[in-house]
Amino acid sequence: MDQALAPIARKVEAGQRLSAEDGRVLLHARDIWTIGELANLVRRRRHGDAAYYNINRHLNYTNVCALSCKFCGFYRKQGQDGAYEYAVEQIAQEARKASSGGATEIHIVGGLHPYLPFSYYTDMLRAIRAAAPKMHIKAFTAVEIVHLARIDKRPREIGQVLADLKEAGLGSLPGGGAEVFDDRVHDQAFKGKIRSGQWLQVHRTAHELGLMSNATMLYGHVESLEDRLHHFMLLRDEQDYALEHQLPARFQAIIPLPFLPDGSDLKHLPGPSGLENLRLLAVARLLLDNFDHVKAFWIMQTLPLAQVMLDYGADDIDGTVVWYDITKVTGGTTHQQVDVPSLRRAIVEAGYRPVERDTLYRRIERHGADWRVLEDEPELLISSDAKP
Repeated sequence: MDQALAPIARKVEAGQRLSAEDGRVLLHARDIWTIGELANLVRRRRHGDAAYYNINRHLNYTNVCALSCKFCGFYRKQGQDGAYEYAVEQIAQEARKASSGGATEIHIVGGLHPYLPFSYYTDMLRAIRAAAPKMHIKAFTAVEIVHLARIDKRPREIGQVLADLKEAGLGSLPGGGAEVFDDRVHDQAFKGKIRSGQWLQVHRTAHELGLMSNATMLYGHVESLEDRLHHFMLLRDEQDYALEHQLPARFQAIIPLPFLPDGSDLKHLPGPSGLENLRLLAVARLLLDNFDHVKAFWIMQTLPLAQVMLDYGADDIDGTVVWYDITKVTGGTTHQQVDVPSLRRAIVEAGYRPVERDTLYRRIERHGADWRVLEDEPELLISSDAKP
């Protein structure tokens, strides 16, 4: 073991919170094997040998965007070749199809379309709810929420905008749009996007309204290790606030996302290595002690690496996905799908027990396309030989 990690190992074994300085050591230490072992210890204390997945459907309703983020190869301008936007009825059809296939969640994000009215989004949610009333709607990043408030001429009424969306059917928020919480990085890579304070405020407001949310960090582009540490500490502080003030909701999962150059303006950068991906995810598990879940998003990590990540602190590998237009890890098509047998086999091969969950991490009992949410039974999700 790298001796710089010894004091951190003692803290982890004793269940003590790590400091920012501990995080700095973890991000710089070369001994990622010990870091992985420590993250796995924390992961098994929380979840035993359970590894979560869900049956979901991603939908990107438009790639037309008012922003031009340098890291993004997804966006198009109105009228540009390849630009698209879904009609509400098309979205309802996709929801109906996903529901008939047994999906428990539809995950919706898109570009900041400058011309779609606020009613398009509430109509979308109501149409999904009518087409698939049982399916949970996880939709709209904090960046989109701020955009919706602006186009509806309510920029200072984020709470009411979220309340209107919730009334129309919104169930929770994804974690996208966070990128890296640093003004220098924002100005260099995604100028014009909301900054960290506004992103965190949207999520706090969602938590106050009872909407669970998630958090991401896009890493491996122009940010520094210190920027990554700052990002984690801000998320931990915000989660502390939700817990200390007993808000009705909070962050559920942290999802570290590696930068994929694709066809972006930053395509000259190599993106992070596999070892860097493992380390970053493990550090997320160790520092974010108030987050229940750490997700290895297989779409951006690849399924084989997600398997390894289950030993590095991850307890969730996401779901079936089906269609994902934002990134293509191997330069392939937007049709990116893993079926349930493959997800379960990947988890078992990695030495873990597959547990189907819904969006809120409640256990699912399934018979084909029919399913039901079981009551919260944490003892069923933790292996009997999990270490205390």
